Amino acid sequence: MSAGLAQAEPEWRHGAALSGEPKYAEGFEHFDYVNPDAPKGGIVRLGESTGFDTLNPVLPKGNTAPGLGLMYDSLLEPALDEININAEYGLIAEAFRYPDDYSWVEYRLNPQARWHDGTPISVDDVIWSFGKLKDVNPSQAFYYRHVASAEATGERVVRFTFDAPGNRELPKIVGQLIVLPKHWWEGTGANGAPRDISGATLEAPLGSGPYRIGAFEPGRYIEYERVADYWANEHPVRVGTNNFDKVRYESYRDQTVLLQAFKADQYDFRAENSAKNWATGYDFPAVRDGRVVLETFPDKARGIMQAFVLNLRREPFSDIRVRQAFNLAFDFETANKTVFFGQYKRIPSYFAGTELASSGLPQGKELEILESVRDLVPERVFTTPYENPVNGDPAALRDNLRKAVELLREAGYELRGRQMVSVATGEPLEIEFLGNDPNSERYVLPYAHNLERIGIKMTLRTVDTPQYINRIRERDFDVTTLGWAQSLSPGNEQRDYWGSEAADRPQSRNYGGIKDAGVDALIEKVIYAGDRDELVAATRALDRVLMAHYFVVPQFYIDVDRTARWDRFGHPENIPEYTHGFPTIWWWDAQKAERVGGRG
Repeated sequence: MSAGLAQAEPEWRHGAALSGEPKYAEGFEHFDYVNPDAPKGGIVRLGESTGFDTLNPVLPKGNTAPGLGLMYDSLLEPALDEININAEYGLIAEAFRYPDDYSWVEYRLNPQARWHDGTPISVDDVIWSFGKLKDVNPSQAFYYRHVASAEATGERVVRFTFDAPGNRELPKIVGQLIVLPKHWWEGTGANGAPRDISGATLEAPLGSGPYRIGAFEPGRYIEYERVADYWANEHPVRVGTNNFDKVRYESYRDQTVLLQAFKADQYDFRAENSAKNWATGYDFPAVRDGRVVLETFPDKARGIMQAFVLNLRREPFSDIRVRQAFNLAFDFETANKTVFFGQYKRIPSYFAGTELASSGLPQGKELEILESVRDLVPERVFTTPYENPVNGDPAALRDNLRKAVELLREAGYELRGRQMVSVATGEPLEIEFLGNDPNSERYVLPYAHNLERIGIKMTLRTVDTPQYINRIRERDFDVTTLGWAQSLSPGNEQRDYWGSEAADRPQSRNYGGIKDAGVDALIEKVIYAGDRDELVAATRALDRVLMAHYFVVPQFYIDVDRTARWDRFGHPENIPEYTHGFPTIWWWDAQKAERVGGRG
């Protein structure tokens, strides 16, 4: 290429969005949704039910302590009011740049960025962190597999080169990299032994973020203490955030105990995911006298697919007709009325509740995209909109169960007495539902009863959380309930959710084992979309094909976040529309806390 035709050097950016331009101009003082004068102090206590046995933030095995992200900064930081365009701004990286073809990205490190021991964060730290993350964590190796190299191109500049151009998301994905202190991890622990990032540890690691680890007891609690001399206290993306002196996570053995602990004022804030609890579990004195506030916030930041996940690696679920039969047997309408107090909607899409969800028949750009892969996708995506079966009354359920029996007959099964058996082998159709929350019995047992009416025996097995996690990782299940939260800017993570390469990788989120050429092709259409309109169209096309294969039995969702909190906190007047931002942009209100009862 001649010098006259050489591509101009890209300009350095303070921020960038996946679609369009970022909201905040260079030199902005703080995000609009924060209170820049928020007081610092107090404590916020959060509850969780998984426990932990390691403080290693990158290890894929074991249970990592909750909240470890508070200890680490990343190269870029997202804005909570630009989730729809995926805007990010420099943090450890004071600036970044990439060419028009997105074939590489460079980050120029902020000279003020420091580890908690005062050591500057270096290019060497970034490169080492990237390499170790890929070495230690198979999921991250898969996620970053299109990053061909990482190298220093200046004293404070690191370049990541990609294996192909055109992936608009990669510069921002790499910007989310967790940066670790090489000198600490390659040093010696208090016990005199070399540290090992590939193994579990209960030594509090060195961080760079707004908090460091204080007191903790594995499996019971962990407390983070605000770093008074945190290097980014006055950074525009940090002003008005991380206002609590302490953030504490309390661990409880199950969801029932977790709710009782909240009522007993053992922790402060609860996101309620149980319709029954929301309807019946909060009639206690502190709610009645206003010390506990119940509040819902619109959930606009994500799509959701929560479903009975069918393990396609196992018979009988490799047959779509069997999967359709299982969908017909799920009586959502009755469950919503009798179990969920009418609070939920049936999920019709892998991106439920967003503009990314497919509906009706494909048109315009979506239709063009589907036509380009027509030989790889079911013909019905062009002719028949996906619709969930509707039950809710005995007649409708009987009709749907008759349809299910006919589909099973076509798939090679027949009713013999009260058992559905394989015509070929004579084996009864029996499966196990694997769960870890006893509350799920309320909707799983009625589902099992409906399956029993068509000769299918589904037993319910509830195990503790560590055993459940291990069995899901090992793909040792027939049916379970799992979910995928979707951002408003889907991209490379879709390979991990539904891609063929992820199906047999234990750490992936392709839990059901989807392997489909049409799905793979449409994932690439999403990743390489040129603009927002094309991204929306490609995502709807992917959604439509996923739904058409009946890979899962969709369950239910709600488009608000139900929250309960002890009224000790203040928050900005203009909370961002995509998230309530608790506790990141909230603060300790001493006057409220005194009325409720200190705990600070």
